[in-house]
Amino acid sequence: MSASFSEYTRIIGRGPTLSRPLTRAEARAAMGLVLDGRVEPLQLGGFLLVLRQRGETAEELAGFAEAARDRMALPSTAPAPDVDWPTYADKHRQQPWFVLAALLLAKYGFTVFMHGIAGEAADCAPTRPVLAALGIRPSGTLAAAAEDIERAGFAYAPLEGFAPATEALFHCKPFLGVRSVANTFARDLNPLAATLAMVGIVHAPYRPLHQRALALLGQRKAAVFKGIGGEAQRNPFKAGQVAVLDDGRAEEQTWPAILTGEAFLWREEDLSPDRVAALWRGDIEHPAAEASIAATAAIVLRTFGAAATAEDAHAAGQELWRHHRSGADPAGHALYAAAKSASARARAASIT
Repeated sequence: MSASFSEYTRIIGRGPTLSRPLTRAEARAAMGLVLDGRVEPLQLGGFLLVLRQRGETAEELAGFAEAARDRMALPSTAPAPDVDWPTYADKHRQQPWFVLAALLLAKYGFTVFMHGIAGEAADCAPTRPVLAALGIRPSGTLAAAAEDIERAGFAYAPLEGFAPATEALFHCKPFLGVRSVANTFARDLNPLAATLAMVGIVHAPYRPLHQRALALLGQRKAAVFKGIGGEAQRNPFKAGQVAVLDDGRAEEQTWPAILTGEAFLWREEDLSPDRVAALWRGDIEHPAAEASIAATAAIVLRTFGAAATAEDAHAAGQELWRHHRSGADPAGHALYAAAKSASARARAASIT
């Protein structure tokens, strides 16, 4: 048994009057022991279940994320991308149309890094099959991802390729019966130090929690919101709140509904990854999915200052989608130059 790790289980597990949350430093040290394989299975199970039952604090999430970052092989010279886009939902039952929002932004001047886990581990949306249908191969390492971003403006890397010990925690769910803290802190990893963290959550209370954790981690820009199935994907049928970090300042934004209707349901045929690829190519139309794509891209546009209001941002997102569908050269669109300028300003501000 790891005697050193028992210090941390004692801190969080001594009951309602004697237990307390871990400090950020304690969380970093405790998760470091977990990721290094220096914790007995009994200890790990108890630790994860206590955290799941009471919920994590922002300080704990920041410490856990730092421990995972400490063990990543980071590229030394690659420039930071504009957007970090984690996809770790475990309740998604619909297609990841948000992938097309990310690709749309990449086409029009933003650089995007997406990372996630396999559906087998998360019971989540088939992001990787959709990427395969689009002809996009995963980047095996962070260095490879940085090269792909430089070349194409977009990259997707599986968590097991750059943080295998963190990915292993997702496989605890069949034994514990519930998700682990990895489902939460993986959203805050931002491995390539992107300017904007684009975080989708399942439950509304996690919105300020991630906002605070990202602020502790030094994130200057972030957008955290309740998305479809917990992904960073807006439901255009519903108004929503977005917890924002704007140059480190915490704010709350209200985003209106875009479409009217009683529910946000996909047709049965949408379950094929080829449907997502067909929509990107312009072979089919899907008003609800297209509204979701534009509304999701709009959050990034507004956060980078390419649009001043939610309405303007959504109009810009719709315009980008129409321009993409037209097959015109993206570099000839005014928003391409605006995106490049906005990302350059944000990157300069983060450096200073």
